[in-house]
Amino acid sequence: MKIFKIALAQFSPHIGNIEANAQKMIEQANQAKKQNADLIVFPELSLIGYPAEDLLIRPSLAKRTQKGFEQLSQVKDIVMVFGFVNQTEDGERYNAAVVMKDGQVLGIYNKQNLPHYGIFDEKRYFNEGHQHLVFEYLGHKFGVLICEDVWSLNTVHQLSQLNVDTILVLNASPYEVGKPQHRIATMRKLAKQLNINLAYINQVGGQDDLIFDGTSFVINQDGEVALQAPSFQEELYYTEYLAEQKTFKVVESTPALDTMAEIYQGLVLATRDYVQRSGFPGVILGLSGGIDSALTLAIAVDAIGADKVQAVMMPYTYTAPMSVEDAAAQAKSMGVTFGIAEIHPIVNSFMQTLYPFFGNSPADTTEENLQARTRGTLLMGLSNKFGNLVLATGNKSEISVGYCTLYGDMVGGYSVLKDVYKTIVFELAKYRNSISETPVIPERVITRPPSAELRPDQKDQDSLPPYDILDAILYAYIEEDMSQDDIITKGFEKEVVEKIIRLVDQNEYKRRQGAIGPRISSRAFSRERRYPIVNGWTPGV
Repeated sequence: MKIFKIALAQFSPHIGNIEANAQKMIEQANQAKKQNADLIVFPELSLIGYPAEDLLIRPSLAKRTQKGFEQLSQVKDIVMVFGFVNQTEDGERYNAAVVMKDGQVLGIYNKQNLPHYGIFDEKRYFNEGHQHLVFEYLGHKFGVLICEDVWSLNTVHQLSQLNVDTILVLNASPYEVGKPQHRIATMRKLAKQLNINLAYINQVGGQDDLIFDGTSFVINQDGEVALQAPSFQEELYYTEYLAEQKTFKVVESTPALDTMAEIYQGLVLATRDYVQRSGFPGVILGLSGGIDSALTLAIAVDAIGADKVQAVMMPYTYTAPMSVEDAAAQAKSMGVTFGIAEIHPIVNSFMQTLYPFFGNSPADTTEENLQARTRGTLLMGLSNKFGNLVLATGNKSEISVGYCTLYGDMVGGYSVLKDVYKTIVFELAKYRNSISETPVIPERVITRPPSAELRPDQKDQDSLPPYDILDAILYAYIEEDMSQDDIITKGFEKEVVEKIIRLVDQNEYKRRQGAIGPRISSRAFSRERRYPIVNGWTPGV
């Protein structure tokens, strides 16, 4: 039986480090050869990584790319298909794929459909291609597409008319909740509709605020999934084509993750790559005894190891004894460095210094914010001294409505839960406990009413509606772009909706000054949701 073997390189490039990426690709190609692979396919723009943003317009890019090609020309006896930036002599620049064997370029494909929405900005950097690429190897006819191309039915249909057997699709498709399943379901229908095989290779890894999940797959022309690679894992995966049956061999695939597992693993991967590739020796965070910092600590430990994580509890007058106990218990159970820093003297000193200005003005959020800012200053001091990255611990619900303090609890270089609503924080905490022999997050941290503990007997719901209601309103306004009136018609109280939307709009200035964090939704506070800070837009229809 005639068989050929394809290696799918679920690859995690280091953005901009062309030399290191090329070397890693060489190692993976040689590894694939040892497994008798005939062809290896890498993701979109694998040589430089995606998104390289304005690195793409650096004058030395062409020279660096050429050196990368020279490195990769060392690979023999296997066909490589990989992504790179194709710069022409007349100054045009393309998001491209190359087919290479024994150092010889067999063909180049320039991406035809350039996404320019949401997080994508490709028309800023690239020209559109207009030609298809088809090549024959081992008696098989391959076509090549790049990411957005495969979502254009017209483009795919044109390629299928060239009697292609299998389309190799190079991707850098960012993660959001449910997207891996959506890709596979859509591509199954497409393969069956056009009677064509699809090999979909996706980038994996964290890059600034983006997460790439991998979840590469192969689909036969009848829509059957022949291979599904795990999510969030960098590895080579293999698929065999059985020429007599004209189909890829179906192997047992990794089952799709459930939603909480998917989100949690994505956050761990994103945190690991951000910390390690930024060169930090470790991280530090304020561990308050609340659920947000507890979950952030668990993610940090799972990402980079307990020996690289430091937690600091900073109690004040309003800090409940159980908060100190729970913080200490979690830090001990997870094996991280832990310390307690009382902030009474510092806050009292601030108050004494400010007294000539404040006089006998009644206490308000100003005094609460002084506590938060004291904690932020201490964390930044420890970060400066020992070089660890400060992790902010706020969640999307709080950040949406400004229930957070600039230069206080918003302090940090990376905000792990920035795109995670509070209701999901609770579910993730339960999920993390479920995968350990013993819970790592104390149960009462999950079950007690959330509180910032900045004034006596404070509860979050003194200022905000219950989180299930708050998150439902926020989801409708932020993720679904619904108007105030339309949200009210869904059955929410008019006064509550008006208050929440007013808070979201008023606190854009805070969000602009916050740390970046991993994106898990289609409307994160980053690249795809851009609102002017100063504007005269009024809520309503």
